[in-house]
Amino acid sequence: MTHERWTLRTENTSYTVRLSPDGPWAELDAWGPLGVEDGPSALDWSRRTHFITPADAAPAEYLPYGLRPFTGSELVASRPNGDDRGMWWEFAGAEADEGALQLVFDDEQLGLRTALHYETVPGTDVILRWTEFTATRDLRLERIDSAAVNIPVTGVARLTYLTGQWSHEFQRTQLDLPRGTFSIGSRQGVPGHAYAPWLAVQDSEAPSAYGIALAWPGNWHITAEAEPGGAVRVRAGRVPHEGAVFLAPGETLATPQLACAFSPDGLDGLSRVWHRYERHLTGERLHRPRKVLYNSWEATGFDVDAAGQLELAKTAADIGAELFVVDDGWFTGRADDTGGLGDWWPDPAAFPLGFDQFIADVKALGLDFGLWIEPEAVSPGSRLYAEHPEWVYRIEGRPGWLVRNQLLLDLGRTDVQDFVIGTLDRLLGTYDISYLKWDMNRPPTERGRPGAGRVDLDAEHVAGYLRVLDHLRTAYPDVTVEGCAGGGGRIEHATIARTDVVWPSDNTAPLDRLSIQYGFLHAHAPHVMSSWVTDAPGVFDPRPRSLAFRFVNALCGVLGIGADLRAWTPEQRAEGAWWIARYKEVRDVIHHGEARLLGSPDASSCGVQYDAGDRTVVAALSTGRLDGAPLVPGRADRLRLRGLEPAARYRDTATGTTYSGAHLLHHGLPFTWSAAHDADLIVLMRE
Repeated sequence: MTHERWTLRTENTSYTVRLSPDGPWAELDAWGPLGVEDGPSALDWSRRTHFITPADAAPAEYLPYGLRPFTGSELVASRPNGDDRGMWWEFAGAEADEGALQLVFDDEQLGLRTALHYETVPGTDVILRWTEFTATRDLRLERIDSAAVNIPVTGVARLTYLTGQWSHEFQRTQLDLPRGTFSIGSRQGVPGHAYAPWLAVQDSEAPSAYGIALAWPGNWHITAEAEPGGAVRVRAGRVPHEGAVFLAPGETLATPQLACAFSPDGLDGLSRVWHRYERHLTGERLHRPRKVLYNSWEATGFDVDAAGQLELAKTAADIGAELFVVDDGWFTGRADDTGGLGDWWPDPAAFPLGFDQFIADVKALGLDFGLWIEPEAVSPGSRLYAEHPEWVYRIEGRPGWLVRNQLLLDLGRTDVQDFVIGTLDRLLGTYDISYLKWDMNRPPTERGRPGAGRVDLDAEHVAGYLRVLDHLRTAYPDVTVEGCAGGGGRIEHATIARTDVVWPSDNTAPLDRLSIQYGFLHAHAPHVMSSWVTDAPGVFDPRPRSLAFRFVNALCGVLGIGADLRAWTPEQRAEGAWWIARYKEVRDVIHHGEARLLGSPDASSCGVQYDAGDRTVVAALSTGRLDGAPLVPGRADRLRLRGLEPAARYRDTATGTTYSGAHLLHHGLPFTWSAAHDADLIVLMRE
């Protein structure tokens, strides 16, 4: 006998689903802290409807167009010619296990079976949801969302999302949605710089927060609607190329996973749920220290040669860097951005003694070696393009646009995937490379494959991208992989699960980067956030900040250096060495501890607090005036800490000052900011 109500439990939350008494669909009964499932549902709409169907009013988990014709559905299916558009399915059974649930619905007339999947993630407060379709007839699927998420709201729904543009990604943005529809997404073949596939929803009258994140590095959407019944319904999923996916009899299609999270502690608590989830995604790789890197791009650009790179490597090693990464410009034909992409062979003119000897010279300095590559890109003048012009995205008879003077390979093709895998195998198998930076600097434009017929090019490109990353993880488990797409253009959970770090933005200016990282850490963990110290001036916020500010800001994640160290004074190099040494002392706390965001970039101070065992590390940064005037005349600025034990004692390891937990929670740490002191790193020991 099929049970009509199921509860999934995580570390601190529960998620209860029931079969509706009013129709063949599943409804959310309760979602929140453990025990919330005991009692009447907060989403009970009591089946009071007028001029609307019960399915349109219900807090349904997933419904097709047909059963839910008015207020938006997650699935739109029809015959290949568009006839018989709509589904009227019946419940076909459930499979429940510890931490997993599957609910199956059939429409025998249309010829489609739909399975709703739920799975808890051990050690986290995340529930994964996705949907699987199996066809018994030829079908056309116009909309294939991963899930619908229902959130009860008593007051006004407040949406938090991450917006931006190239060099200004991950800006935390908020919107109150009393009624109406809100939508974000991307059709650029990657998540894009404008929006992240992440959303948080709060009730204006409650402190808790709900969140979702879509694991899909291609086209996507998230749509939230404040519905008449006092709930917000969020739909999320991938967007099929050219608007539809076609299934043949016997074929099965699975949607991307949608991670669903809850925290009673608002956005700050929700961020820690996401951090724990990403530590789970990283697996054993989490316990491999993220090494302090030096990347030569901002120092040399395309002007790469062995002598200049070794000079930088020697200086980087002297200040404590552990890894040297050669960025763009190392391969044949790459004097500027007009050539070379696709011909991934070290330039013999730049490395006259051989690339292997150059790497050996770098490693003799005590540094690991890393390399930048853009596997999906090809230059029109390259040998690869001359041999395989059919490998790029193109539409027969139409001109191709160059973006950044390059074209994009159709990574959905198996032969292109094999070429990329062969290229990476050759480089990693021939040379002693322990770090690989994968970049992508243009979206697909003329997205066609002549003669291919009905294909979902977006999904095929994603599958090819993930296949190559999976190969790297299996064949080279000790190689650190960094994900990048012109900055933060392709950051989501499918990529994070297969890489070690990601690059949030090409903008490394101090206050610009602070706002980028502040938003990033709401959705993603410190141990995946690659951040450099450079000499870049501010773009959006040009106010100057010290070298100390740049270091404290960068060490909030995975510390890297990108400045031209040859131009630094001996005093700057000594200061850099001091900060690098301090970072190495606390990076285990930063990468493994619980992180709390303090203040905001719009306040006079902000920072990040990291807690692990008996240690608390606080990275504090001044975001206000630096003319010596405190926030209140005669009084220091303060950052209130969180999550400490009020009765415990905490000692500042640098000054010896001891605070009670209650003092730090109520009054906070004092900082007297000035132009000479605009950032600090405090280490507290619990006594």
